[in-house]
Amino acid sequence: MAENKKCECCGKTTDRTEEERKKLIHRLNRIEGQIRGIRGMIEKDAYCTDILMQSAAVNAAVNSFNKDLIASHIRGCVTRDIRDGKDEVVDELVATLQKLMK
Repeated sequence: MAENKKCECCGKTTDRTEEERKKLIHRLNRIEGQIRGIRGMIEKDAYCTDILMQSAAVNAAVNSFNKDLIASHIRGCVTRDIRDGKDEVVDELVATLQKLMK
C-alpha cells in the first residue's frame, strides 16, 4: 500500500487496498475520457442534443462513482469511527449526503 499522506483540506486519510485504489482510478480515468470526448464534440460543433446525451452519461458515471465511494466510506471509515467513539462522524456523513443530494 502506498504511503498515506494527510489531506491538505481536512487532515484525514482513508486506507484503501491497492485493488480499491486501482478500481477508483480506473473509473475516474473513464470519466475523464468521456469529458475529453465532450470537449472534442464541442470543438467539432457537434449537435447540442448529442453533446447533452454524452453529458448525461458523464453525470451518471460520476453518480455511480459517488454511490460506490459513499458505500465504502460508510462500511469502513464511519463504522470504524463509531466503534472508536467518534460519533461526530455521523454529523459529517449527514452533511456529506446533503451536499451530494443538492
